[in-house]
Amino acid sequence: MNSTPNTSRAYFATGCFWGAERRFWKIPGVLETSVGYMGGTKAAPTYEEVCTGRTGYAETVEVIFDPTQVSYLRLLQEFWTMHDPTSLNQQGGDIGTQYRSEIFTTSPEQIVIAGESKSIYQSALDQEEIGKIVSPITPAEGNTYWRAEEYHQRYLEKNPNGYDCHSSTGVPFPEMSAN
Repeated sequence: MNSTPNTSRAYFATGCFWGAERRFWKIPGVLETSVGYMGGTKAAPTYEEVCTGRTGYAETVEVIFDPTQVSYLRLLQEFWTMHDPTSLNQQGGDIGTQYRSEIFTTSPEQIVIAGESKSIYQSALDQEEIGKIVSPITPAEGNTYWRAEEYHQRYLEKNPNGYDCHSSTGVPFPEMSAN
């Protein structure tokens, strides 16, 4: 799906992409999701190659959304709370650089909003004496998004009882308006 004036695109890495994709596809205003690999160096990586940790890729969810129905900030709120952004290259028992936490931004506005949301969530974590966020905010430009193999797409829709590792700090994102 190509972005049109009523759609925007966002990319989030939160560990295993299966559960993350499901969390995003359930948000009203999200039009489409897919899972893939971003932030690495090898062209057209396979899942097996990404799992070696030698490609530099993170398991990533692509979210296409209607910004008149859901804000980028709302997506970020889901991002911060669905996993543990203080855990370096690991979410629960999933260990390796492919399970890192990272935001890939598609516009200067997304960079600003992502940075602001990171500061807000870090303040909430600080109040609970939880560690520092290790999630980089990286421009998507220059980082090709490689769509994962078809069996990974909407995996938990096809396999409702499938693996859904998502660690969490348990700290909610502070209340604020975000659609």
